[in-house]
Amino acid sequence: MMRPFQRDSSARYPVSIRILHWLRAILILGLIACGWYMTGRAEDDPTAAILYPNHKQFGVLAWLLALAQLALRWRYRAVLPHAPDALKPWEKRLSHITHRLIIALTILTPLLGYAMSSSLTDGDGVPFFFLSHVPEVLPKNDTAFAVFQALHAYSAYILLACVLLHIAGTVKHRLQDRGGPTDVLPRML
Repeated sequence: MMRPFQRDSSARYPVSIRILHWLRAILILGLIACGWYMTGRAEDDPTAAILYPNHKQFGVLAWLLALAQLALRWRYRAVLPHAPDALKPWEKRLSHITHRLIIALTILTPLLGYAMSSSLTDGDGVPFFFLSHVPEVLPKNDTAFAVFQALHAYSAYILLACVLLHIAGTVKHRLQDRGGPTDVLPRML
């Protein structure tokens, strides 16, 4: 019999973590798709007036949700499911690295986007829904803007690669071991 404080590889994640996981997944994929679409448009494109501010405010939301996810993972750390024992050592290591990168990049990428918007000389700041703007703490500097812009783009692409790897691993184990010890999808449903 398992005691309540023991970790179980087949246990489901707490409801709050599962909800945040799926919200973040939708939000991150939407932000990456929006970022990709809007950067391919001309500056005078009328959709830019809608896409850029929304991309910024949903980016802030993604950052806040990532912090909430970290707080919940810390709170439930004693009972979170661990990697299934049936995984090969390299699969456990890859899964661990991928999860850590996703967490780090969901914090870093929005911060780089904020830094980019905050440092742009002609920038209009970062809106956040009902607040007028997130306070800008960086000096206006177009050289810094260019650096933050490149870092934001690279981190978004790395985040996308990690998310795709995460999905591929989940699908692989779902198809190969449906209901078996490496089928981790039910833990997040």
